[in-house]
Order: sequence, then structure tokens, then C-alpha cells
Amino acid sequence: MFRNILVHIPSERPVRPVIEVAVALAMARRSRLDAVAIGYESMGGVGMLVGSGGAAIAAAVGAEQARAQERADAAISVFEVEAKLAEIAYDVRSLTAIPAEAGEAIGVLARLYDMTIVLQPDSSKSNYDNDIPQAILFNSGGPMLMIPHIHKGPLDTHHVGIAWDGSRLAARALRDAMPFLMGAKAVTVIAVNEEAGEASSDQLVGHLSRRGIAARVQRLATERGDVQAAILSIAAEGNMGLLVMGGYGHSRLQERILGGVTRRMFESMTVPVLMSH
Repeated sequence: MFRNILVHIPSERPVRPVIEVAVALAMARRSRLDAVAIGYESMGGVGMLVGSGGAAIAAAVGAEQARAQERADAAISVFEVEAKLAEIAYDVRSLTAIPAEAGEAIGVLARLYDMTIVLQPDSSKSNYDNDIPQAILFNSGGPMLMIPHIHKGPLDTHHVGIAWDGSRLAARALRDAMPFLMGAKAVTVIAVNEEAGEASSDQLVGHLSRRGIAARVQRLATERGDVQAAILSIAAEGNMGLLVMGGYGHSRLQERILGGVTRRMFESMTVPVLMSH
């Protein structure tokens, strides 16, 4: 029931969208909310000191770690002000890491929580915070609620859309989102290019009804490259406040790569999305 929530507070990007959603959600569900911020250590300047002696390198490393910690502490301080005002149960953690290790570190931490809240990456601005959502999606083992960077205010779960293709990942996301679905006033199952099968959208509606969830199906056919745009269009037309979908990916040279629809959703989402992998 999302009693134990983690929120990643960006240290290089605006923090308000995730803080507003996370704090309001913790208040509404009486959940404990823990926040983590990472200050990224840049070792570029340290590399230029090779040959300058151990003392100089150690001093440069220490100075960079201190700057990274300051950035993490500054981000956490904004969250802590709002958490105190809301009088919620919370804890904070600010740490430093080199970018290559930051994603794995927070992914492992997220395994302890019912859900992790993150900010949508911004492809127009290069920063290390952009890499965190993908790391959490693939490494946390739990649901990730991603908030658009243009979002304002709390999460609206009155109308929830389910992007359904009958796959294991879609089913995983559906089960993870059940606390939101149980409280929604309207639920729409979005079936794109649906084929006949054992886990059809009509069958899903029947199973949801057994849980007391009244859902309807909206079907459409579109080109493979337009699936994400079609889903977002339906969400906008239906005034949906939350989308639920599986987060797809594949391995390439020991690295996780986002699937096409998932990647495009990361890039252009306009509504909060709960994803599970």
C-alpha cells in the first residue's frame, strides 16, 4: 500500500515537481517518505594532476567530494523544509558518488521501498541526474513513479490509464499500481494494436471488476513508432492523471538499454507514469 516510499531529489535539476508529488502522496497515504540526493563527483580535474604528487591529487579529490556533498545537501534541504511543514514521517540521506556508480547505488537502496519517485529525464540538458530513473527502473525490483519535469502540484489519481499489451511487464506494473487503481474514480485500459490472446483487455476488465474496479477499454491501431504518442494522446483526451505501464529494456554489452516505447515515454511524457520492470 505504499507505506514506505523513497524519492530521489535531483542535485543538478529542479526539485519542486518530485517534492510536491512525494510529500502530498505521503500525507494522503500516511506513508513514511525517505529522500536521497546524490552529489556527483567529477574526476576530470583530478586527472589533470597526474604526475603532480599524491598530496595534490588527494587535495583535489577531497575538494571535489566536498563540492559534491554541498550540492547534495542543498537539494535535501529543500525537501526537508517541505517535509517538516507537512508533518510527515521522513528521513533524509545525502551522499556523493562518481557518476558511473551513482545509479547502481540508488538502485540497490530503492529495493527496500514499496515505490520510488523520480523526475523525468530532460534530454535537452546534459546532467547526471538524467541517468537515475533508468537505473532505478532496471535495478530496484519495484515500481517507479516518474514525474514530468513540467508537472506542478500533487499527483492526481482520479482517472488512471493502464497501457495494456498482455505482457509480463504490463501485468507487473498493473499489480504494483493496485493501490492507485483501487482508489481511482475512473480506470481506462488502453489497448494498442491488440491481438487475440489469453490476457486480452476485455479479460483484464473482468478481472479488475472482481476487485471492485470498474474499468473500460479504449482500443486503437497505430504504427509501431507512434505507440507512445497515441497513449499520451488518449491520456490527454481523457484527462488522466496517471499512466501505468511496463518498463521495457534489453541487454547490450552488459548494459541495459531502454525499449523503444519506454525510451520515447521517458523523453516526452506529459503525465506521471508508474513503471515496473
